Amino acid sequence: QVQLVESGGGLVHTGDSLRLSCAASGRTFRKYVMGWFRQAPGKEREFVAVIDWTGRGARYADSVKARFTISRDNARNMVYLQMNSLRPEDTAVYYCAAGPNYRLAPALYDYWGQGTQVTVSS
Repeated sequence: QVQLVESGGGLVHTGDSLRLSCAASGRTFRKYVMGWFRQAPGKEREFVAVIDWTGRGARYADSVKARFTISRDNARNMVYLQMNSLRPEDTAVYYCAAGPNYRLAPALYDYWGQGTQVTVSS
């Protein structure tokens, strides 16, 4: 079992940067694919980025490609999401998730954090 705790959210302005962190418990962290998802008010949870077990493979939603970077540190059980050039449409609660397979659908992830709010003002 994996427990996930996100941090690093906040209120920023258009064009600013934020780095989200996700701390994972458990000795099996390196066996999981890690994803970041987000959910805006009134919308479904959507895929943002995923990173594979080794940290060498990653995929991004088209809306964040070239602006966001996902990374992981298996020695520290940490996953990060560097967000640059933030836009008001990036406003959402951001969730870290762990799953067994390199997939994009939220339903395929087994463990979730509580989320961290990111608000981008124009």
